[in-house]
Amino acid sequence: MLNLAVILEQSARRDPGKLALVLDDVKLRYAELNGAANKLANALTALDVAYGDKVALMLPNTPHFAIAYYGILKTGAAVVPLNVLFKRNEVQYHLDDSDAKVLIVWEGFLPEALAAFRNTQTCHHLIVVQAPGSPNALPDDTLGFNQLLAANQPTFELVPTGSDDTAVILYTSGTTGQPKGAELSHFNMFFNAMVGVEKLLFLQPDEVGLAVLPLFHSFGQTCVLNALVYGGATITMLPRFDPIKAMEIIQRDKVTYFAGVPTMYFYLLNHPEASKYDLSSLRLCISGGSSMPVEVLLAFNKKYNVKIMEGYGLSETAPIASFNHRHRDPKPGSIGTPLWGVDMKLVGAAGELVPPGEMGEIVVRGHNVMKGYYKRPTATAEAIRHGWFHTGDLAKMDEEGYYFIVDRVKDMIIRGGFNVYPREVEEILYAHPAVAEVAVIGVPDPALGEEIKAVVAFKPGQHADEQELIDYCKERLAAYKYPRSIEFREALPKTATGKILKRELK
Repeated sequence: MLNLAVILEQSARRDPGKLALVLDDVKLRYAELNGAANKLANALTALDVAYGDKVALMLPNTPHFAIAYYGILKTGAAVVPLNVLFKRNEVQYHLDDSDAKVLIVWEGFLPEALAAFRNTQTCHHLIVVQAPGSPNALPDDTLGFNQLLAANQPTFELVPTGSDDTAVILYTSGTTGQPKGAELSHFNMFFNAMVGVEKLLFLQPDEVGLAVLPLFHSFGQTCVLNALVYGGATITMLPRFDPIKAMEIIQRDKVTYFAGVPTMYFYLLNHPEASKYDLSSLRLCISGGSSMPVEVLLAFNKKYNVKIMEGYGLSETAPIASFNHRHRDPKPGSIGTPLWGVDMKLVGAAGELVPPGEMGEIVVRGHNVMKGYYKRPTATAEAIRHGWFHTGDLAKMDEEGYYFIVDRVKDMIIRGGFNVYPREVEEILYAHPAVAEVAVIGVPDPALGEEIKAVVAFKPGQHADEQELIDYCKERLAAYKYPRSIEFREALPKTATGKILKRELK
């Protein structure tokens, strides 16, 4: 028997009075968090949620997310976290595709969620989370989250689940076709968090971690929520990233552990008011979700005297697959070495092993790899071959076993028969003093097949013209690699986790 919710029960048993969650003035201790999750488990059971069912969440980073997450797991059901930016057709797709029986939603997202709920055939109950003192009346066909907690007991006997039973269904971002649900088992999620804490990050119970990564995303779930709950540490929450608010919280709560995406580090580094805040409590920062520009990593380390450990993973790997090491100097630009208990290698187009220094696709096997894509055996068979999960990411490995991402297989530009990897061009442009954000994409060209285009956003008060940036790249890249056109925008489109949406730019 293994149920991921046991990490909360063990921490509540070990130190019930320890502060678990903070959201400004709202504070929950471990015993209170566990009791609230038990209340929700009782409420869901009364709604006929049982072992093997699916319950969807559309919640921001508030204590309600943790209460709902562990409450669902306690019933033996699987959690289906939804992106809070979804519109009604996207919500409905995910509800129908996952066979979710219940949807729990924050009242601010209710218009889109309610429209989807009323059209879905599978979802029977919509539970609405309201802020304390909310004046809004709930629609007749919904239930109140707070009222359900108040009506139920704070004790619940954890439903025994097998280690291979599904704990979470995480939907991929759908860069090709419709999003697919990666089924992650209780063992996948538990072991990834445990190994992350004990073998990689060495988190201590006195840590204070900032939950600013969306908890509906695999990075936030494993590396923040589950890791810190497993370790019995404190989580201070920020529903939406804002650099000033983030720095206020780091100073106020003496945050020691920060997990973020490169965009967040860029804004903490370059905000004009950054010098007003004391961030000296930070002792560990980790980055993932997309490649960290080397210039940003080095500048952040120098300014705040804290190393950023860069890692790598995907929803399908729960998510940690590789990382740099806390007690070794990180290699800038590297995603580190495989996580304890995980194998990684690089293979060529025919599946042959690629030697150090040469480029190949990253393939992964280990305790972290998903069961498969929900209800998609063909897609699962394409992704997991001979026990290895094929990531679609291209990398090189050095002689010490450190991996360096080159690009996504699908992002590669073929210009006149030459392969161009956007990240190489992006790294050059990120080194330009005026550039804040950049994405390099391929655009159709009648003669070459594809031509190289850069989309750039400037730092506040900075500017450069198109020819200046083209010449800057031309001096530093082979003739077939530099961009022939540059488009300027105030900001680049991003996912909720800060990853630049290249498919939208295309």
